[in-house]
Amino acid sequence: MPLRTPAQYVESLRDERTVYYQGERVPDVTEHPVIARAIRHASIDFVMAEEPDTRELAVVEGPDGPYSRYFDEPRSTDDLQKRADLIEAATGRSQTLVPLIKEIGTDALFALRRVGRQLDALRGDNERGGRIADYLAHCRDNDLAMSVAQTDVKGDRSLGPAQQPDPDAYLRVVEVRPDGIVVRGAKVHTSCTPNTNELIVLPTRAMGPDSADWAVSFAVPTATPGLILVASPYGTNPGSAFDSPISSQRLMMETTTIFDDVFVPNERVFLCREAEMAGPLALAFVDYHRFTAISYKLPLVDALVGAGALMADLNGIAKAHHVREKLTWLIAYAETLRALVESAARRGEPDDAGVFVPDPLVVNIAKSHFAHGYHQALQHVQDLSGGHLVTAPGGADFENPATGDLLRKYLSGRAGVDGEERMRAMAMVSDLTTGEFGGYHAVLAIHAEGSLEAEKMLIQRAYDPSRVLAYARSLAGLG
Repeated sequence: MPLRTPAQYVESLRDERTVYYQGERVPDVTEHPVIARAIRHASIDFVMAEEPDTRELAVVEGPDGPYSRYFDEPRSTDDLQKRADLIEAATGRSQTLVPLIKEIGTDALFALRRVGRQLDALRGDNERGGRIADYLAHCRDNDLAMSVAQTDVKGDRSLGPAQQPDPDAYLRVVEVRPDGIVVRGAKVHTSCTPNTNELIVLPTRAMGPDSADWAVSFAVPTATPGLILVASPYGTNPGSAFDSPISSQRLMMETTTIFDDVFVPNERVFLCREAEMAGPLALAFVDYHRFTAISYKLPLVDALVGAGALMADLNGIAKAHHVREKLTWLIAYAETLRALVESAARRGEPDDAGVFVPDPLVVNIAKSHFAHGYHQALQHVQDLSGGHLVTAPGGADFENPATGDLLRKYLSGRAGVDGEERMRAMAMVSDLTTGEFGGYHAVLAIHAEGSLEAEKMLIQRAYDPSRVLAYARSLAGLG
């Protein structure tokens, strides 16, 4: 099958998937006024494959025909950089919100490929690796949209899966049949699920020998019986294009994803009760997905730099010393992240099959740098903008003949900037930093792709101290 058009992608979502929004079953996600916005947003991945100025970046011309670059397993550091460039370009086109319908799915597929090879080596066959390779080819050749369910509901966070009062606190295998398995449980923070074709499930953590039932990975079509998607309403009711210029156009749906005794056929089961492989699979996914994360954060930090500079200009304060200090901080914050993304690609190394993996040390340093600095960046942008971020009149007030001209006069900025121009810019910054869309970004900065503590742990894990310890010993004359 050739690359799909945006219209074909939308049409593929007309099926029997079970989606609930605000307590009501959604009969057709493509016709739903909220979810349709998320679908239009995600369509950018298919649009970029068609447009001449982005096709070379978005598409690989394979021996059997073109396919999305997202499915291209990186075989060099240049391939890693192209993947980062594509993710950045798609997110930039999408006004700081990543489409994420192929990025995260292929992160999972690359991780599964690596762990599948390891599992086959232990078992002395090619069963799991073959299944995973076939599934990757299925998604690539049909140009499918994918979501990933990894984070379990977890119940008592101080207990492992086997110790939970409710065994369904982690997704588990409840039955093994000759033709497949039955799973039960729920996953949370599942992005884009109402508007994807496939759902890939990964374990969320390492598992001990007593947790074999919870060591499971598989893929199912989103319309699979027993799969129930309960969509979050957060951020789904924006204002007008004036008041919410970004979020009125952009939306990513998040779901609580329930597996109510879902049957998975054998050909789609990638891990089943191999507890020793749960941790390696979770970590392999992190290696790729945090690289995706730091790549899609680049347009967001660029937007913060631009927003700060724009408001400083419109407010007439661009030459003030403290303003230049804040803008310098924002520039350094954004460009440090960019340099770390490039370094993570350049320092990537091949695994045992020659597939390149981004440098995990630099990836986690980059993610930590972004997360720890994000709220400071918001503070600087909000300081440069002013209190009208939360007290400004709305677009309808500028359209009203009784108030419009008065507001243009009294809310003006530096010479040549009337109140409407300044408030339009203010509304953009408010959408980006103070409203539900801004809140979504702010929470993702802390929790998405792993917590701050998880990043610290992986930085320590990835860093080899032997070189610097030897250097310190030589400086101390210790041999």
